[in-house]
Amino acid sequence: MITLREVTLRRGAKVVLERTSLTVHPGEKVGLVGRNGAGKSSLFSLLAGRLHADRGDVELPPRWRIGEVAQQMPETGEGATDFVLQGDEPLLRARAQLEVAEAAHDGHAIADAHLALEEAGAFDARARAQSLLLGLGFLSAQLDQPVNSFSGGWRMRLQLASALMCPADLLLLDEPTNHLDLDALVWLESWLKRFAGTLVVISHDREFLDAVTRVTLHVDQGSVQRYTGNYSAFEEMRAERLMQAQQAFERQREKIAQLTRFIERFRAKATKARQAQSRVKALDRMERLAPVLTESEFQFQFREPASLPNPMLAIRDLLCGYDHTPVVRGVNRTVLAGQRIGILGANGQGKSTLVKTIAGVLPPLAGTMTPGKGLAIGYFAQQEMDLLHEDDTALQMFTRLARSLNIDAREQELRNFLGQFAFAGDMVHQLVGTLSGGERARLVLATIVWQKPNLLLLDEPTNHLDLATRESLSMALNEFEGTVMLVSHDRALLREVCDEFWLVTAGGVEPLDVDLDDYQRWLLEVSRARAKGTEPPARPTPEAAAPLPKSAPAASASAVAAAPAGPVVPAPVGAKRRDERKQQAQLRAERANRTRPLRTELTQIDSRLEKLGAERAELEAELTTGTLAPAQIADHGRRLNHVAAEVQQLEERWLELQAAIEAIDAG
Repeated sequence: MITLREVTLRRGAKVVLERTSLTVHPGEKVGLVGRNGAGKSSLFSLLAGRLHADRGDVELPPRWRIGEVAQQMPETGEGATDFVLQGDEPLLRARAQLEVAEAAHDGHAIADAHLALEEAGAFDARARAQSLLLGLGFLSAQLDQPVNSFSGGWRMRLQLASALMCPADLLLLDEPTNHLDLDALVWLESWLKRFAGTLVVISHDREFLDAVTRVTLHVDQGSVQRYTGNYSAFEEMRAERLMQAQQAFERQREKIAQLTRFIERFRAKATKARQAQSRVKALDRMERLAPVLTESEFQFQFREPASLPNPMLAIRDLLCGYDHTPVVRGVNRTVLAGQRIGILGANGQGKSTLVKTIAGVLPPLAGTMTPGKGLAIGYFAQQEMDLLHEDDTALQMFTRLARSLNIDAREQELRNFLGQFAFAGDMVHQLVGTLSGGERARLVLATIVWQKPNLLLLDEPTNHLDLATRESLSMALNEFEGTVMLVSHDRALLREVCDEFWLVTAGGVEPLDVDLDDYQRWLLEVSRARAKGTEPPARPTPEAAAPLPKSAPAASASAVAAAPAGPVVPAPVGAKRRDERKQQAQLRAERANRTRPLRTELTQIDSRLEKLGAERAELEAELTTGTLAPAQIADHGRRLNHVAAEVQQLEERWLELQAAIEAIDAG
């Protein structure tokens, strides 16, 4: 087992862990969670032996083999399968042992080496390596391609496959899902569930943690707290603990106040002096509880769009691709106001190509895209984080952005806006090159929000966001009045935000009329068929997902779909869900249209109240100078009365509008 006893770990001047003790039992699957910068990666390095504790003991079984994903990008010309085989250390040792024995012409040593090769599974090692690659989304034609021919994201998949190839007793995975699409993520979950060793994984994917882990370690303020259960169970238990701790603190504070009042009241009275003194001693002996300090919540919201054209966009016979090379063909879709569209599909099918074409980053190879009047697109792409200037600061970026949009924004206004995205104080002057991946992602989100889009195109926006920020993004997207098109492997975000799904596959775009669970089950069946070399199952349909009538005998979904017309049966589950999603989108668009004039008037009132406040401050300042003539004083007084009356009238109207908006949203 893994045991930490009174461990203190420092990184420079920062104390990462302080007097921490914990135990992880063999075979446990552990999720390591906590805010960015809390020390999760440092704890990984401690377990891997790259860091040593400043105090205390770290104990791991001496014979345990540790597997983890190398963080450096591989640079080699060897084939993908051969590279993955390098991760199997027992196999490499057995091969080296055989080479030495054969060079020495030692028959006994050769026999021992062959025995070691058999124990290492040398005879099916190549098949196992290729099964890992296929599960992670590589095509059969890519299995022997040079590593250097792959992009950075695919090379990181090769690193992951190499780590999984190692027969490890302890597997350490730091954000393994960042470079995976939904297909590969589903396969990885299935693989890790079957993994027999001990697993410790850092992830910000809620559903991944819920599916894989059964123990949660929470790193916070220098300590590690163990919870039995997956991430959802951890959230419930931690909320209960925090509530109990806060209640205990409040009870103690009331007790201290009661003792203090008694002491102050009766200390000077001879008849009560002894009782007062005993309470002084009780107060001194009391171990003070600290107030509960939880992580500050990051929250933001998208600004109200200037308009909501409907339809937003009409796409006809669209052909997307690069340099005259088609990737996605024959796209015929209409994007309506208020829709929430999740775009699914395996890597390489063209999800990002489609989104880039809609965003205008790539020109269409053929077909038309007709935008609605007033269409304003906000596009989040991973490469935008790489295009940020390293020597820029957040404040400099937004100053230039405001000028490019002809917006006269004061520095304090820009600071206030950046503060909503956790860029407070001197952080607005911090160089972009020193920001973390999550901070850069928040900065890109802030630039999108500033521009008030009515159509959001989000391509994997959560890769560098922690769980708290992902939840804030989900809330903001649900409150956004415009249209959302989302490419993501974060199933929690897809479930919470999207009303319908488009599937990019076989060079085209089709509506997916089943829910995410049906789609996920199909992906798992496809990966199993691919590993066995059999024909993959057909894509799920609403009919396949529908329950059988009670009177019908058990049969396959395809048989039911092919059956002749008979008694009326309930509508397919997928069709019902699709109709419900469309109704929700229509209701959202209708509410947005009804509340838009009210929100516009609210904005005008806020602007007028700000001007009146400035005028009142100016008048009051002039009255205090003592230099005004009596007529001027009287004029200023009348003007102040008019300002006060208008402010009261506007505030009453503001409350009426707010109540009307809340009533529409609630209905």
